[in-house]
Amino acid sequence: MATLTATIHDLYEGETRRAHRFRYALLVFDVATIAFVMVTSFLPLMPWIIACDLVLGVCVLLDFAARLSISRAPAREFLHLSTWTDVIAIASFLAPVVVEGIGFLRILRTLRLLRTYHLLERLRKDSKLFRRNEDVILAATNLVVFVFTMTGIVYATQHNTNPAIQTPIDALYFTVTSLTTTGYGDITLPGPTGRLLSVFVMICGVTLFFRLAQVVFRPYKVRFPCDACGLQRHEPDAVHCKACGNLMKIPDEGDD
Repeated sequence: MATLTATIHDLYEGETRRAHRFRYALLVFDVATIAFVMVTSFLPLMPWIIACDLVLGVCVLLDFAARLSISRAPAREFLHLSTWTDVIAIASFLAPVVVEGIGFLRILRTLRLLRTYHLLERLRKDSKLFRRNEDVILAATNLVVFVFTMTGIVYATQHNTNPAIQTPIDALYFTVTSLTTTGYGDITLPGPTGRLLSVFVMICGVTLFFRLAQVVFRPYKVRFPCDACGLQRHEPDAVHCKACGNLMKIPDEGDD
């Protein structure tokens, strides 16, 4: 048992080549899972989808159990949002009929994917594209996750009572029009709960949208911590830290 735990710890936390390959394999699995969720959420629940859900659910459950097994304080893991997003994802995969309406919430697993420290560090080292566009990639992903999460919530809470929300596409349409403040008015959420949900979509969605616009149009800066003051971001050709004046030795990425 100790050997198995040590192996799992090395795969998830180690710096060996095998560990890096394993974590990239997890990245591919998560991206494929998210793509599957996005596509099948618009399809009727068929036997092959249920079978795939169960297989994916078991895989996510094994990943979740492995992370808990190497945690120094497993109980504290449940104080983290990412842990509960995994729990929601596992429940929705393993009980697709019971929680069909919140199938979109499986995309919350993306939050676990993007908050994994080792993965981000590895991507920064291995991918010049990711280094140059990290903020844009994270902001865009947060926006997409929010849209599909709110789509799932709108569909789950409205499709049995609101004749305007009959399919996930209706819920997605309402979420996007609310987020962009277009508000065509052909689909509305009645009652106090519906109105509060609409307000939440508009406020949070607009905030995430402006965040994405901000990082897209903001001048590019490299991530390089200053030895003196710790400032993380600097102009690519900076020689001195603009905060404290410390001499900087930012690596030139021109030959990558």
